[in-house]
Amino acid sequence: MHKPKHELAAEYQEAVEQAIAMARHAGASAAEASIGFQTGLSVGVRMGEIETLEYHRDKGLSITVYHGQRRGSASTSDLRKAALSATVEAAGRIAKYTAEDVYSGLAERERLAWQYPDLDLHHPWAISAEQATELALTCEQAGRDVDARITNSEGASVSTHESYHAYGNSHDFYGAYAASRHGLSCALIGQAGEDMQRDYWYTSARQAQILEDAASVGRHAAQRAIARLAAKRLSTRVAPVIFAADVASSLFSHYTRAVSGGSLYRKSSFLLDSLDKAVFPAWMNIEEQPHLHGGLGSSPFDSEGVATRPSHLVKEGRVSRYILDTYSARKMNMHTTGNAGGTHNVIVQSNHGTLDDMLKDMGTGLLVTELMGQGVNIVTGDYSRGAAGFWVENGALQYPVHEITIAGDLPGIFRDIVAVGSDVDRRRSLHTGSVWLARMTIAGE
Repeated sequence: MHKPKHELAAEYQEAVEQAIAMARHAGASAAEASIGFQTGLSVGVRMGEIETLEYHRDKGLSITVYHGQRRGSASTSDLRKAALSATVEAAGRIAKYTAEDVYSGLAERERLAWQYPDLDLHHPWAISAEQATELALTCEQAGRDVDARITNSEGASVSTHESYHAYGNSHDFYGAYAASRHGLSCALIGQAGEDMQRDYWYTSARQAQILEDAASVGRHAAQRAIARLAAKRLSTRVAPVIFAADVASSLFSHYTRAVSGGSLYRKSSFLLDSLDKAVFPAWMNIEEQPHLHGGLGSSPFDSEGVATRPSHLVKEGRVSRYILDTYSARKMNMHTTGNAGGTHNVIVQSNHGTLDDMLKDMGTGLLVTELMGQGVNIVTGDYSRGAAGFWVENGALQYPVHEITIAGDLPGIFRDIVAVGSDVDRRRSLHTGSVWLARMTIAGE
């Protein structure tokens, strides 16, 4: 087992094991405890002035006790023995008043991560508040210098965060790992006459050394804002649509939500009973890769201590498996997939070239670069969202468009995927390139 190096590792392990021992001593049939510790710095600037400067340092222990099928939870930020004892006692009192639930309980012992790898997730950034401020100012100024039409700013920010996660239970399991996440973002406003348009850009990584250059983030934000000036509305039509990579991830997040245990056992998903059924084109594969070194979604075990494993979510267009924690798996008479707390690096396989290649092959249609609103119904699959982007003819961008709505239904949208580009956006835990759809309804004038 990998032993994480952390100044408080021994203290946290002792607190988790102590809380579990107290729960067992108080009569609990089983118990689990987790500790989360976060520390960080965030700096925000706007129009060349410091707007926010925040340090944060938080920690908390949560304990869940089981008395048979009755469950109770409580939490504390105080790790001293008396506070732990009071928290365990509170969880026990709650358990006595909850209804029995035959599906509750710890994950099965054999599914826990008794051995797990070091995934290279912890890379502290030794940056001072002054240095972070200078970086944010450089980022914003580089964007404001791009074009005289950049008349205002929503600001630039720099953030650095470190975390430590530890989990243990009464199967005598204990696991822990440290992680870091750093980011830089900028949002700018362009103006031409009465027309004002906003856009942004950001970079995010476990290691500060692989963040995009601050000035280039600012310039990219500015270029995106300027490109949206003189936007038009479209007449209502049906046309091919390409979702740019940074918005395309939302399509697959709707899929992962629809095949998640909570949606399925509540029968609130349009993908009920979809195992091994064709949902996407036959060429499409989607994998979960929890052990990518340095991945923003990487994790050696889930929030129940269950070992994470690489596997297909979709293989050759068919649903390979659902996304389950222990509770939802039991409700469905299945086994946990190690997804308590969510997915870990969802990778959508590409089958095409760059975005420019896709635009040329599409010829005429809509490139979506921004989505607005929440018009997605996971129960029925209905899809309708506000959008902005660019109208494309002869494979080239013609003019920006705004104040339109794109609509369809998720089963049809998934079937109509023509291609996924090689321009993969890796700034979050779901990796995909741009996505080309054969057709969508575009509602405009």
